[in-house]
Amino acid sequence: MRRREVERRTGLSRSTIYERIRAGGFPAPVSLGGKAVGWIEHEVNRWLNEQVASSRGMAIPEVADGREV
Repeated sequence: MRRREVERRTGLSRSTIYERIRAGGFPAPVSLGGKAVGWIEHEVNRWLNEQVASSRGMAIPEVADGREV
């Protein structure tokens, strides 16, 4: 996923995404070549599921390939 899609899906701004990456609280992007980077969709989905579970005081669901198991 490209950065704008990550921003749209998470509701986070560019600067917040990179702050959380530096703090170890968000998946790091992978190099797509040159200056381009992207995120692995299932890692972003896992992060989103963890945020929902945490906010609701629930156990964090296991995720495989972007789907809960």
